[in-house]
Amino acid sequence: MKPHRTVALGICLFTTTAVLTACSTGPVEADDAKSTATPSRTVSGAPGGGPGKSGLPLPDAIRSIPVAAEQRDGYERDAFRHWVDEDSDGCQTRAEVLLAEAVTAPEQGARCALTGGSWLSYYDEVEVSDARKLDIDHMVPLAEAWDSGAWDWTPERRQAYANDLGAERSLVAVTAKSNRSKADRDPAAWMPPAESATCTYLVDWTATKLRWGLNADQAEQDALLELAGPCTDSTVDFDTAP
Repeated sequence: MKPHRTVALGICLFTTTAVLTACSTGPVEADDAKSTATPSRTVSGAPGGGPGKSGLPLPDAIRSIPVAAEQRDGYERDAFRHWVDEDSDGCQTRAEVLLAEAVTAPEQGARCALTGGSWLSYYDEVEVSDARKLDIDHMVPLAEAWDSGAWDWTPERRQAYANDLGAERSLVAVTAKSNRSKADRDPAAWMPPAESATCTYLVDWTATKLRWGLNADQAEQDALLELAGPCTDSTVDFDTAP
């Protein structure tokens, strides 16, 4: 099962299994414009990560991301197979995230069909009571991951990335509107509209890049450092992906 996270919008956010920590200042996934196209998170059978780092101040964590030019050639969304039933329990990754992030648990039917339930999209502070109105966002979008190093991965590693249930903010349930507004953009070009989401999002983005050994281009790093200015109490914990 996925790690546990408690959210208090506008104040602080903590994890109980040391994935991410931040304090904030104030049914189709579409995280990728290059294609044609709180809660407890625990997923049985999720892969574990290797040793990581704990409690890095956000600016130091941002500076730990290697800086390199993006490699854009050859990207295809199909290079990242998703969604899969990782632990053979009948629920694909999308449903696992919805179950884990529900504020009010949905009913689970045959083949993991979900009815009812409620969710809070932290990008825009919108409450959602219909799972079909939620997208599962890859925190670092698939195209951005490709540009930042995944172009050199095996198909198996790209599948593991696209279905990463081993870290609680690799994937997040948010409103379709906010996810599609984000598309494949990094924080230099897009940030969540809710002010309360700023520091949490920067921590989540940074931890995901560090977990998977992804690069940042110079404009991205500069933007991350500038945006992180008010996040004086935010720290980053991460486990290295298998």
